[in-house]
Amino acid sequence: MANEPQQQWWRKSTVYQVYPKSFKDSTGSGTGDIKGLTGRLDYLQELGIEIVWLQPVYVSPQNDNGYDVADYRQIDPAFGTMEDFDELIRELKKRGMHLMTDIVVNHSSTEHPWFQEARQSKDNPYRDYYIWRDPAPDGGLPNNWQSKFGGPAWQFDETTGQYFLALFDKTQADLNWENEQVRREAADLMIYWAEKGVDGFRMDVINLISKDQRFPDDDPSASTGDGRKFYTDGPRVHEFIKELHAKVFGPYNLVTVGEMSSTTLEHCIRYSKPEEREFSMTFNFHHLKVDYKNGQKWELKPYDFAELKRLFTEWQTGMQQAGGWNALFWNNHDQPRALSRFGDDGEYRTESAKMLATTLHGLQGTPYVYQGEELGMPNPDWHDIREFNDIESKNMYRILQERGLTGGQALEIIRERSRDNSRTPMQWDASEHAGFTEGTPWLRVDRRYRQINVQSEQADPHSILAHYKQLIKLRKQEQVISDGLFVRLDEEHPHIFAYSRIGETETLIVVSNFSGTQTGFSFTEDFWASRAGNGARLLIGNTRQTPAWGKTLEIPPYGSYMWIIR
Repeated sequence: MANEPQQQWWRKSTVYQVYPKSFKDSTGSGTGDIKGLTGRLDYLQELGIEIVWLQPVYVSPQNDNGYDVADYRQIDPAFGTMEDFDELIRELKKRGMHLMTDIVVNHSSTEHPWFQEARQSKDNPYRDYYIWRDPAPDGGLPNNWQSKFGGPAWQFDETTGQYFLALFDKTQADLNWENEQVRREAADLMIYWAEKGVDGFRMDVINLISKDQRFPDDDPSASTGDGRKFYTDGPRVHEFIKELHAKVFGPYNLVTVGEMSSTTLEHCIRYSKPEEREFSMTFNFHHLKVDYKNGQKWELKPYDFAELKRLFTEWQTGMQQAGGWNALFWNNHDQPRALSRFGDDGEYRTESAKMLATTLHGLQGTPYVYQGEELGMPNPDWHDIREFNDIESKNMYRILQERGLTGGQALEIIRERSRDNSRTPMQWDASEHAGFTEGTPWLRVDRRYRQINVQSEQADPHSILAHYKQLIKLRKQEQVISDGLFVRLDEEHPHIFAYSRIGETETLIVVSNFSGTQTGFSFTEDFWASRAGNGARLLIGNTRQTPAWGKTLEIPPYGSYMWIIR
């Protein structure tokens, strides 16, 4: 079948996520662009990247940094031209690399011609492209669903006297996937890009496209009483994705990843199991909520290390046993930097960054590197709310104060949680604006760029960048990383995450210290006797001095090591 040929190559590949606005500016505009990315492909090739994930560069008013699309088939002039895009594809193919582009079809911008037509009248041919409801009998909102960016999920349209659904920003109107014509439009626009040479798609919040057509009120007293259970992994979602696979993903042999909001393991197995004919792999975000107090993003607490390990274990074993495939990641454009969340971005910045990388890259799945992660870029040192650009952050700064917090308390939370933490410009060298632009950057560069940049790390064989290169190469060389059975080894150790990957003739062992103190770790008698007692060869480590191999290991602060037993 059409899906089988693609089952091999991307399982040993590493994906590099490019946030184009912040990657490289070629014009001096202060905003990154397509030509800037094309000019840095040699850097990505040297890193060992095979798939470049390019986030939205379509025409957009940029209320949500391109995830509010106003024209799915044109390049926004801020990023360049269609000729620039075609050149990018040519240059990638010359290097044996693949382009994965973002597709945003849960919603469009309210500036999209479809919506502009739809709002003209209730009987407009495009009306049913979106989700409209009359006001409640009391004149209020159709239901109590909440936007993921804060506030009600319904926006009132004065022209027709109805509300439209907007689960994200008020300018992002949800598309009506119950309408067969909408589904046909979505497939057609993906075919358009596949015909241009795009090799895959990352599907934005794709598991939200099927809504419960009753549109009932939620229980506001529940911890998730915001309506999400009525549109997350909805009643027809698998049907809709299978339809896309039949029309687009299969015939064009595309690599696909679905971004899954508030999903479950059971659904992700279905989404990514090859015989289901849906996606190649899925993103889930449960492991990035372990520092959410009471499950709330905008409430802070130290991260729960035991829960982090439990979640990795659950998804590794669950997906493996059922034949699903994970997209592995610590960072993306919507998350604060993992280094600042789960490591030490000060004294042990280098060790922490390498430790997080080793831990992730030893797991089963396709790893994703988010721009700057390979340099150990931390959260920036924000001082003022005016430094932020992100619409979600600015909305929440206001909402948090409305809830009774002081401006200082609200800012402390925004500093930790803002999506802008990951969106500051890429740090290429120690020149002004970190070599990102000759103009004024759209979002300020982190002040530590003179110490943390590509140029300085390329010159250092022990850099974080060098460590990532080695990990990416190991995935291609060692079959056990792709295929080995995941077995947890640390038995709830308070500081150590240790696991093995067991293959037919070899065993991979990863041991990582997530604390700033030296700590001991011992293998169980059974594992030592059956697997580890014959000695092991170090594949990669993150300190100059490696712990002596033995049944008990002494792991230094943020130490992380990968051994193989053949």
